[in-house]
Amino acid sequence: MTITQPRPHSALGAHGSVLVVNSGSSSIKYQLVNPVGGEAIASGIVERIGEDVGTIKHTFAGSTTQRDEPVADHGAGLRTVLALFDEIGPDLGAAHVVAVGHRVVHGGSDFTGPALVDDDVIARIDALAPLAPLHNPANLTGIQVARELLPDVPHVVAFDTAFFHTLPDAAATYAIDQGVATAYGVRRYGFHGTSHEYVSGKVARVLGRRVEELNQIVLHLGNGASASAVRGGVAVETSMGLTPLEGLVMGTRSGDLDPAVLIHLQRNAGMSVDEIDDLLNRRSGLKGLAGENDFREIHRLVDEGDPSAQRALDVYIHRLRKYVGAYMAVLGRVDVITFTAGVGENDEVVRALALAGLEPFGIAVDPQRNAGRKKEPTTISPDWTSTRVMVVPTNEELAIARLAIATIEKAGLEGTSEETDPAPAAAGHA
Repeated sequence: MTITQPRPHSALGAHGSVLVVNSGSSSIKYQLVNPVGGEAIASGIVERIGEDVGTIKHTFAGSTTQRDEPVADHGAGLRTVLALFDEIGPDLGAAHVVAVGHRVVHGGSDFTGPALVDDDVIARIDALAPLAPLHNPANLTGIQVARELLPDVPHVVAFDTAFFHTLPDAAATYAIDQGVATAYGVRRYGFHGTSHEYVSGKVARVLGRRVEELNQIVLHLGNGASASAVRGGVAVETSMGLTPLEGLVMGTRSGDLDPAVLIHLQRNAGMSVDEIDDLLNRRSGLKGLAGENDFREIHRLVDEGDPSAQRALDVYIHRLRKYVGAYMAVLGRVDVITFTAGVGENDEVVRALALAGLEPFGIAVDPQRNAGRKKEPTTISPDWTSTRVMVVPTNEELAIARLAIATIEKAGLEGTSEETDPAPAAAGHA
């Protein structure tokens, strides 16, 4: 497919769109985004790649087209996606696609901002695969296939870890032999950074404040979950670490765990590294505690008196409250606490329980304001609190689209394909 690229790009692609691609191990999610207005022009997902029957869903103009057919690999999946754009719309040429933005989970210490894709960037992402073996190879496959099929526009990668490159040494360093840590890249990187950066910036815009004035706690609660402490727009703490396994209790991931548990299971249960990996990433969290990782089912079981579901909810909330308290201590003053992502935006019970009893600290949730799902930025705290509590829907695709535009514009001005960091520079652990 040939796409005629408009010139110049103009600020935030005023006359163009960005195709955002998120390639997983067996799926491809995509969205065609207007980076100015923020709306999704079209979106879709290809699932069960490599299985006997895959599923392709493409949504455009309020209508969703679904096809169930084999999808041999990511190349076949992306070719099907492009065919659906041709067949159902919108036509990518008419949409003036000025860039393709890709999500990459792990940027290590190499990438502190988005990067314009070239062969060197590809090689560096590949070299980081040992730090994210479940994610980076799949992300890279999507990038390579997309470059082959859409060679006429620039491709930009945005890294989940980039926002957290500002973590101070005290927050980023694990207390292990530093020779080993340096040799194998063992430190805290943090994840969901695109979401945390987008939400903390959106909070400031909604409140009509400069982000530099605000101390914020952002709670990204989805099937994967993370918390961050953001001082003046700069991340100073986050719950995830070397991998997305550390921190909060999640849908299927354990979160924080005594590392001796791994040694215990290997020595006494005879479990292999792969078996322990599977246990902690796929059979733990809410799933491990209650047999369900969907909060709608957890609440249903709690209402029916299921003790395992009640314990799962209690453990989830206890860990979440621990992190809120810790980040209050890290920041000293908290202006805003914000819930986002699937659970954070839709689950009023979790939001209420997470902050219950914190009135002496100037933190509370108003039951009426908190009720129901939130599709727009909403304040859910009463007027008297010193800390505002909000729900702000995340939009990682829009954030990636805007990073892509900023990156290609800077590359055009400077004539370089090196990585760029459109955020203000800040001292910290690179």
